[in-house]
Amino acid sequence: MMEQFRVSVKIGLLVLASCMLQACRLNKTTGISRSQITGQAERHFAEFVGIKNHLHQHPELSGKEIMTKEFVRQYLVKLGLEVKSDLYGQSVIGILKGKKAGRKIAWRSDMDALAMDSNLDELYKSHTKGVHHGCGHDAHMAIALGIAKVMAQNKKQMKGDVYFIFQPEEETFNGAKKIMETNFLADLGIEEIYGLHVTAFPVGQIFVKPNEMFAHQREIHVQMKGITLNSEQLNKISAVVAKKLNRIPKGTNPADIQKIADPALGVASPNTIFLDYSFADGKFHVSKNGEIQNLALEMYETNSAAIPNILPKVRTAVEEMGLSRYVQSISFSRENPTVMNDARLTSEAYQILRQEKGIDIYLSQGQIPYFNDDFAYFQQKIPGVYFFLGGSNFSKGIVAMNHTSHFQIDDTCLKTGVSAFAYLLSRRLSE
Repeated sequence: MMEQFRVSVKIGLLVLASCMLQACRLNKTTGISRSQITGQAERHFAEFVGIKNHLHQHPELSGKEIMTKEFVRQYLVKLGLEVKSDLYGQSVIGILKGKKAGRKIAWRSDMDALAMDSNLDELYKSHTKGVHHGCGHDAHMAIALGIAKVMAQNKKQMKGDVYFIFQPEEETFNGAKKIMETNFLADLGIEEIYGLHVTAFPVGQIFVKPNEMFAHQREIHVQMKGITLNSEQLNKISAVVAKKLNRIPKGTNPADIQKIADPALGVASPNTIFLDYSFADGKFHVSKNGEIQNLALEMYETNSAAIPNILPKVRTAVEEMGLSRYVQSISFSRENPTVMNDARLTSEAYQILRQEKGIDIYLSQGQIPYFNDDFAYFQQKIPGVYFFLGGSNFSKGIVAMNHTSHFQIDDTCLKTGVSAFAYLLSRRLSE
């Protein structure tokens, strides 16, 4: 009997040791557990909504994010993070160090609002007339602070460091570039960077793809002297240029941005209308500077290899109209880089998220026109992944279409953003 007891105890100890070893392996693989993260995201959800509402009521334009900076800084300090707020302009960087050395990864949030008013009767409406968070940067900050809170509460399980970058001046495409010019992140050796944008997809859905998330944008600038084109001539030259530049698959209209979330035609569908196109947006806009007449036209192109052909085609169109002798120059007046997701990191991040119950993630199809993000400047130096997060709840009349006066989000997307991406960062640190 005693021998049987000893054998049973030995077996029990072996099973216990095996379970503990498996748990250690699991912890080593996954870092902070998914259940810990989702539980904390749920528990602090009201706080995250409160953050978003506060920031929504106090929006600030690009370069003027003074109160926003101080709010973010104080919150990060209360979490116990090391905070750097003297890098560039109104930027704030919160540094969360794990218990052990490991990877250095970054999460970026933009901060600035738009020069517009909301036409919604919102409970937490902007207190500043003419300034409105109509692009969701208030939600981005709430999610980033939420991720920081959840990870700070579990930092003893962390291996490596997370840098939370709160970046000003995204709308002017200036902030990320200026931060990168300081070389602060490069000197630190940041290995990966992640970020997101809340947009018009159904609430909680996450979209990502390798390479370009948006179409390449260019502003064509034609400078003319010795002639002032009238409305009829402007319409004609716009039509001739569009005919040269437009490449739109038959039966589609990629300019219809409202279709991005359409189940049959949007970026979740293999039959998307946003897959392969090129189009000039409307007609030339005109301005005058003395004898000089400036013509400007926005252009969207999914194929980067076709970009060098744009200006020669415009010059050909001008020649066909007999206007060459008046042309002073034809150039791009704006050619910002586009968001370019690192293919390897995108694949690994997608696999991490898609394997988890409760995370609704899709591989995006095609490239979205009209929008872009200066997150691209971070990606030029650091491998990175940029996600779309759905914020619309169509059954409630909530549509998260960016840069509109009726932009709003279903607040539950904040919980999704915190829980999904805190988990992603944790996994990336531990792998």
